[in-house]
Amino acid sequence: MPQLNDLSEILSYSPDIIVVGAGNAALCAAISAREKGAKVLICEAAPENEKGGNSHFTGGAFRFAYSGVDDILDIYPDISPEELKNIDFGSYSVDQYFDDMFELTQYRTDADLCETLIRNSHASAKWISERGVKLQPGLGRQAYKIDGKFKFWGGLALHIWGGGPELLKALYATAEKLEIAIAYETPVNQLLMQDQRVTGIKASHKQQSFDLNCKAVILACGSFESNPEMRARYLGPGWDLAKVRGTKYNMGAGLNMALAAGAMPYGNWSGCHSVAWDVNAPPYGDLSIGDQFQKHNYPYGVIVNLDGERYVDEGLNFHSHTYAKYGGEILKQPGMQAWQIFDAKSTSLLRSEYFIRRTTKAEANSLEELAEKLDGVNPRKFLQTIKAFNEACDTSAQFNPNVLDGKATHGLTIDKTNWACPIDTPPFHAYHVTTGVTFTFGGVKVTTKAQVENIFGGLIPGLFAAGEMVGGLFYHNYASGTGLMSGATFGRIAGSSAVEFMGANQ
Repeated sequence: MPQLNDLSEILSYSPDIIVVGAGNAALCAAISAREKGAKVLICEAAPENEKGGNSHFTGGAFRFAYSGVDDILDIYPDISPEELKNIDFGSYSVDQYFDDMFELTQYRTDADLCETLIRNSHASAKWISERGVKLQPGLGRQAYKIDGKFKFWGGLALHIWGGGPELLKALYATAEKLEIAIAYETPVNQLLMQDQRVTGIKASHKQQSFDLNCKAVILACGSFESNPEMRARYLGPGWDLAKVRGTKYNMGAGLNMALAAGAMPYGNWSGCHSVAWDVNAPPYGDLSIGDQFQKHNYPYGVIVNLDGERYVDEGLNFHSHTYAKYGGEILKQPGMQAWQIFDAKSTSLLRSEYFIRRTTKAEANSLEELAEKLDGVNPRKFLQTIKAFNEACDTSAQFNPNVLDGKATHGLTIDKTNWACPIDTPPFHAYHVTTGVTFTFGGVKVTTKAQVENIFGGLIPGLFAAGEMVGGLFYHNYASGTGLMSGATFGRIAGSSAVEFMGANQ
């Protein structure tokens, strides 16, 4: 894509549409608008070597509705007949998708936006695959091999091959073919307005301020999870101390400029997506590690706080339905830390993130030895907790990681609902985690055409939003893979809608 390297090039470009941000949602918006004939400029706050926002740090889960294997083949036709014999994709209906969104958000999700997300999900998956993004079955992440066959659960049949880096590589390559211009180190800080209509942006390029007019602006520059002041203000005390899973550039600038222009704040501003994150990870995401500081296989072990006590039902549901909520629970614990405990029986189920070199872990051949190695943990209470847990496990039930197996504990203050196996087989291993914030749920109110609404219920002409900027989809919790899907869906809708607005106001 044409890269604009100095201010004179930016000022002489005269775009029809300016897209603020350069991650998944922004790129989908830019590609969608360009394919419909608009001249597009992307403004990215980060330098080129840190481009892509939070999308660089995603593992690539991509949640879409599908009726069966034919819908999978429509998106991923390269699967061989031999592979098909060994994979049970099942189905993930539109109704199941709705049920998951309703349950996880406690029925608060905006009905119209949720319907737009779900009913467009398969088309969005096909759309990005046709623009160079490779998808593949999420074997070992969302399906385990039992009796020689993989069986999927939870609707996440396909993942983006190579995760965030490959997603961005493919979308940037498509944008380059379409000759979409991009300006790096160009943060946007204000919207230009005339008669309540957006007419351009105020921004800076390598610390040189400028104004640039256009016919429409699409905000797709993330939420405020990188900003400790905004986290403390909206999420609450202690959240300023959390680590940030992804980019350091999502400082809430897009939300602040939209609100200053009269946009309606919407959604769960005191809520966020957060995960169990390595306690010694850096304050912001490391591009060389990506999402591998996360630790998501806790359903097959137990989690204890520094008091040596369990504090959640690790087996309440599949991790993809609990991880974004349970990450925040760690922040409520003493020292804002916890340990995930496993024995040898579960080692083969753990994902690659547990085996990277930069992992804070402890190993031992006995629980007594392990107790002394768990930094900060009360060893006596820890041993009492594991002993009580082991005695409460139902050893007659069959363990099956591909289903909610009902293998539970009985009689504990917090029972484990599924996958409750005694922690009794050495070697034992434990992983030290804290809270890592992925993105925040609060955003601006948009229509199903991604038009930003104002505080009086009307529209802000010329302003569109996508990705983490969209409020009203997620409350309290989150289903893995819906963030990327939301970005792709509302991104391509925003691009199309901006061109439609541009044509209607020539």
